Amino acid sequence: MAPFRFGVQLSNASSGASWRDLSRSIESLGYSTLFIPDHFEDQFGPLVALTVAAEATTTLNVGSLVFGNDYRHPIVLAKEIATLDLLSEGRVEFGLGAGWMTTDYEQSGIPNDTPGVRISRMAESLAIMKALWSTGAATFAGEHYTINGAVGRPLPHSRPHPKVIIGGGGRRVLGIAAREADIVGVNPSLAAGYVGSEVLETTTAEYYDQRITWIREAAGDRFSDLELQVLTFLVQIVPDREDAIERLSSMMGVTPEQIDGSPIALIGTIEQITERLVERRERFGFSYVVVHEAEMEAFAPVVAALAGT
Repeated sequence: MAPFRFGVQLSNASSGASWRDLSRSIESLGYSTLFIPDHFEDQFGPLVALTVAAEATTTLNVGSLVFGNDYRHPIVLAKEIATLDLLSEGRVEFGLGAGWMTTDYEQSGIPNDTPGVRISRMAESLAIMKALWSTGAATFAGEHYTINGAVGRPLPHSRPHPKVIIGGGGRRVLGIAAREADIVGVNPSLAAGYVGSEVLETTTAEYYDQRITWIREAAGDRFSDLELQVLTFLVQIVPDREDAIERLSSMMGVTPEQIDGSPIALIGTIEQITERLVERRERFGFSYVVVHEAEMEAFAPVVAALAGT
């Protein structure tokens, strides 16, 4: 099993100084990576924010969870990522997604094609970017992109390319991730285009069991080389785990067992959460755990206990 490492996802800060301080704090607490999402809502522009975070730190990786493929042409995005990876000396983790949030498309006027079309376009985009990063050139004729002798300079520091993260909940996108990514994120279903109550139905342990099976089947011999990632949403460091879970289950309209078994939830004392993460790594293979800014300091003792083990 892969050793544990941990990331923090955050969207913005009150000032440039605060953003730099946050980046340094994430690094000093032992987290591996600072992540930022990519939406047209109240958040920093990912590329600039990640560049500043990388410059403010010395060992912290920076990455996206995840860049929306429809928002950027692959030749443009490949150059920006290669430049950041080169100048940060290999500290980029490149997350790519097909796009899912309906409001992003409504606000921007970008056509919101069917999930199948968006996923196919993402797969073509990734193939183009990998060629640019690995060989310095790309020629590609696909359904969505036609690239004629594009120059991929500068080359990234990481060879043959920065680590690629692809996440999702559907079988097709997880199959692409299993074959093409270095890090596979398993997510609840976001097919509706927004986060509603129905998402809770796709956070059960059994849901994740099925997705891991799909990934294993699609990855074949490379499964053991994959790093499996989970983004958490319910993290509470509390002395009475059962009481906290009972309150949450009542509020959310689900059973305590559903919350207790869900990989997106980490509730209890430091010791209980540490034990639960070890159990989940054995069951699901999750070694890369991402929390949010609000809990990063309280969660830091878990990082100290498990990172690298």
